[in-house]
Amino acid sequence: MLTKFLEVIHAGLERQTLTKCSHWAEKCRIMGPPLAGPWTFTYHPWLREMQDTDTELCIGQKAAQVGFTEMALNRVFYCIDIKHADCLYILPAMHPDAHDFSASRFDPAIDLSPYLKNLFSDVKNIGHKRAGSTNLFIRGSRSRAGLKSIPISQLTLDEIDEMNQANIPLVFERQSGQINKQTWIFSTPTVDGFGVNKWFTQSTEEHFMFACPHCSRQTELVFPECLVITADDALDIRLRESYLICKECKHPLDHNSRSEWLKNGKWIPKFPNRDSRGFHINQLYSSTVAGRPIELAKAFLSTFVSKAAEQEFYNSKLGLPHIVMGARINESNIVDCISSHKNGTIIPSKLITMGIDVGSWLHYVVKEWSLPIRASGPDINMDAKARIIEIGKVLQFTELDVIMQKYRPNMTIIDANPERRKSYEFAQRFWGYVKLCFYGNNVNGKQINEGKDLMENMVTVDRTSWLDLTLGRYANKTVLLPVDTPLEFKENIKALVRIYEEDSNKNPVGKYISTSSDHYAHADNYAEIALPLAFKIGTHQNIRS
Repeated sequence: MLTKFLEVIHAGLERQTLTKCSHWAEKCRIMGPPLAGPWTFTYHPWLREMQDTDTELCIGQKAAQVGFTEMALNRVFYCIDIKHADCLYILPAMHPDAHDFSASRFDPAIDLSPYLKNLFSDVKNIGHKRAGSTNLFIRGSRSRAGLKSIPISQLTLDEIDEMNQANIPLVFERQSGQINKQTWIFSTPTVDGFGVNKWFTQSTEEHFMFACPHCSRQTELVFPECLVITADDALDIRLRESYLICKECKHPLDHNSRSEWLKNGKWIPKFPNRDSRGFHINQLYSSTVAGRPIELAKAFLSTFVSKAAEQEFYNSKLGLPHIVMGARINESNIVDCISSHKNGTIIPSKLITMGIDVGSWLHYVVKEWSLPIRASGPDINMDAKARIIEIGKVLQFTELDVIMQKYRPNMTIIDANPERRKSYEFAQRFWGYVKLCFYGNNVNGKQINEGKDLMENMVTVDRTSWLDLTLGRYANKTVLLPVDTPLEFKENIKALVRIYEEDSNKNPVGKYISTSSDHYAHADNYAEIALPLAFKIGTHQNIRS
C-alpha cells in the first residue's frame, strides 16, 4: 500500500516537471511503426520548437508526411493533461476524415501509450473524447451545426485548404470566451492567397535553417538548388544516383545521415515582428522514403506528363502553392477581350441570356449571342460567340425585374442558394424564362439535368465543366467585354483557379477553388448555362408580365 502511495506521489511530482510539450511527448508518448518506440525528435527535429511555442496563432505551410499531425496530437494531449484545456480538432469533413483520424491516429496513440490510456476515461464517441472533466472534440468543417456551442481554448485546423472556407470564422468564435487560447492552422497548400498560404503570408514565414556539415554556413534545403537529378527519364536506372547538395558550397549531403546534420537546426523568421508564427518545411528534409532523392526526382519528372502530378509535386512534395499554366485567367486575357461598347448601352437584337449569382448582393451578367448558321444541339456553346452587354449588381430581387424588362432575355439562370425561396418567387414571376441552378456531383460534362413537374424550373449542372467553358472564352477570345467593365468583375474572373488532382484510377481531374470573391464569375457562368436552354425557346421574344 505504501509502495503504491509513493508511486502516485512520484508520478505527480514528475508530472509537474513537464512544463514543455516536447518534454511531455518524450516522456509520455509511444509511437508505432515506422518509428516505433518512445517519441523522439531525431527524424523530425523541426517539430521541437513548434511543439513548445505558446504563440496564440501558428501556421504550418507544409509538405505531406513531415510530422505535423503527430505534433498537433501531442499539443492536444499536452493541453488536456497538463493545462486541463478543452480542445477542438477540425478536419475537412466528418465523413470520412474525422472517422479516419479517430481510427488511424487517435485510437492507436491511446493503445500504444499506457499513460494516455489512463488519461482518457471515454474514447468511444468518434467526435467527443473525455479525459475526466476535460474534452477533445473532433469535427468536420462542412457542418455549421457541429461547430456551434463548443467553448474551447486549444484549436487545431488540420488541412485547412480542403475545408469549407466559409465556416472558418465560425470555428474561431469557439475561443471568444477564453482567457488563454492557441490556434494551429496547417495544410499542404494549393494556390497563392488561398487557405493556409493566405495565413502563412501574414505570419513570420519561418524556414528551418541548419549548418552545412561541410562549409558550416547556415542554409536550408530548397528545390531545385539542392536536388541534383541524374537522368531525364523516370525509368532510367541512373536516376538512383540523384542526390542532395548544399546550395552554398555545392557539396553532396548524405541522405542517410540527414538526422545528424539537421539535429541542431533552428527556425529563422523572414518577418520577426509579426504576431503569428508561420512554419514552412518540404520533403527534402524528410528522413523517410518520401525524402529520398530518387523519389523526389521521379516526382519532378512526372510533372512534365501530368498536370495533376505537377500540382501534387509543388503542393505535397515542396509544400508550396502552385498554379498550373493556363489554370487562371489573367489581366492580359481580360484586356484582350475588351471591346468598344459601353456597359448597359446595347439595344438587344439577338439571342439574350442572363445569369444571376445570389449573395448579400445580386450580381448579374447579361450576354448577347452570335450563332453560326449551322449550330444546333447541346454543343451550341462551343460554336457561339458572346458579347457581355451589361454587368451590374442590385440589393433587392424586385430590382432584377427591371433588368428583365429591359433586356427580355430568352433565358435567365439564377443561383438556387442561399435564398431559394426568393429565387423561386423571382422565377415564378417570369415562368418559363427563369430557372434555378444547382451545382451537382452526379452530372457529367456540359449535361444539363432539368427538373420535372414541380421542379420544372430547376436545373443541375457540373460546376467544373461549365466554368471551363465560361472562363475559356477569355483565353480563346470568344467573348467581348464593355470598354468600362467594372474592376470588381475583372477581379472576380481572376479569383477562380483550376487545380488538378488524381482520382482513384490515377486519372487527372480538375476543380475550381476561389482565392477571393467570385460572384460575377458565377453570374457569367449562369449566363453561359442559359444559352442551350434559350436556344430551345428560339428567337428573341417578349417576356410575359
